[in-house]
Amino acid sequence: MADHQEASVTLPSDPASVPTARRYVSNVLTEWGMPGDCDAADTVRLIVSELVTNAVQHTRGQSPTFTVELELERDEHLRIGVTDSHPRYPRRLPAAVQQDNGRGMVIIRCLAAECGGRLSVCPTAEGGKTVWIALPWRSTLSEPGGAVHQAPTR
Repeated sequence: MADHQEASVTLPSDPASVPTARRYVSNVLTEWGMPGDCDAADTVRLIVSELVTNAVQHTRGQSPTFTVELELERDEHLRIGVTDSHPRYPRRLPAAVQQDNGRGMVIIRCLAAECGGRLSVCPTAEGGKTVWIALPWRSTLSEPGGAVHQAPTR
């Protein structure tokens, strides 16, 4: 496998783009050697769903598109980024019992931490931001019970 692989897709900021982004990421990760039916793939799909949903809901017309980026570095680190053109950084809202939303960033941070990863937010040159999740690739390929799926060599 190459030392560095990248993939990205730009989609309209529309709720219908959430499942499209999730499918795109799932297909790319399968190409890179992550079994689509493993727990890690489910975790990554959930992280992407939450990031994209945030990009769609919280930019409300101020970012007509968003971009999902994937980077795999030397079969060691997977980075997932969602970029939009809205300048406001995501905020963690207080989770009131009656609140129906506002927990996306909490979910994302927890999922990343459970995998040994981290979340960061970086400004873009155009005035927007990218929310990045960095995960160790080898642990994302681990299955319960200790079995590890090795990515195929190309």
